[in-house]
Amino acid sequence: MKALNIAVLGATGAVGQEMLKILQEYEIPVKKLLPLGSARSAGKKISFNGEEIPVQEATDDSFNGMDFVLGAVEGDMSRRFAPAIKKSGAVYIDNSSAFRLEPDVPLVVPEINGADAFNHNGIIANPNCCTIIALMAVAGIAKLSPIKNMIACTYQAVSGAGQAGLAELEDQMASLAKGEKPVVKTFATQIALNVIPFIDAPYGNDYTKEEMKMQNEGRRIMHAPDLLVNCTCVRVPVMRSHSIAVTLRTESKVSIEDAKAAVAAYPGVKLIEDYEGRCYPTPLDTTDQDIVWVGRIRQDLTDENGITLWCCGDQIRKGAASNAVQILKLLAEKE
Repeated sequence: MKALNIAVLGATGAVGQEMLKILQEYEIPVKKLLPLGSARSAGKKISFNGEEIPVQEATDDSFNGMDFVLGAVEGDMSRRFAPAIKKSGAVYIDNSSAFRLEPDVPLVVPEINGADAFNHNGIIANPNCCTIIALMAVAGIAKLSPIKNMIACTYQAVSGAGQAGLAELEDQMASLAKGEKPVVKTFATQIALNVIPFIDAPYGNDYTKEEMKMQNEGRRIMHAPDLLVNCTCVRVPVMRSHSIAVTLRTESKVSIEDAKAAVAAYPGVKLIEDYEGRCYPTPLDTTDQDIVWVGRIRQDLTDENGITLWCCGDQIRKGAASNAVQILKLLAEKE
């Protein structure tokens, strides 16, 4: 792999910081690193490969000479700069939801549909974090028989709402410990010692946008246009790593033994049958690493073609930053 010029748009945020960490961890050869952010972030210094590099304010001219741009900003900012990134000739790997359903933008999880990344027009989209984690968990089973539908319930960590979500849980727990009333700012109601079964904005069909992502994005990633997904997204008082309970139905019956073997053999996935005396992973087990852990694979009691499982994955890493860097690595290794 040749040395690359890489810009990180949103370098000071949680996902941007993780992208910088993973570029170093994966030993991506970086000729020039350009950390970009808002005017408010300009001048801050980030540490990369032993150097202190100042963050620059992003402008339309920032991307000239870059090979890749990793996007770690909200959709509005992503759409704002995407034309300039394309014009510069760089490949834009975007973590926002801005382009995920655009037909000419590949939506990629490298282990599942990595070949799609090569059919791009300058932009590649990173899927939603829960979509990535759930599909990684079931992709091995889908190789045995196509998945017709899934019922999923997500248990999403507060870090999914960014630094503000982490701070709110910490502050509320501290307030409760002192007998004080917790302050609610980031979430709709108190998250400490509570769960909130509503994430993102209404979609228009009594589901939320977050809940519809697993179906809408899953169809593209799995090349399964008729895939049906019923999803309930729940915010839980966990700092990091999302957990998901999934029941899937395949076209033909897959035995539990074959399902376990397929999950165990799938790249980027770890089957848990006996880990520290238990048959399941937890968010703490999967924090700060890129493998999706899967356990409790069992027969669905309502459908003979159904299989139920539990999975956990770090949504900041595999659900966001690592997946984007893996796409970059996939493309760069082929050049």
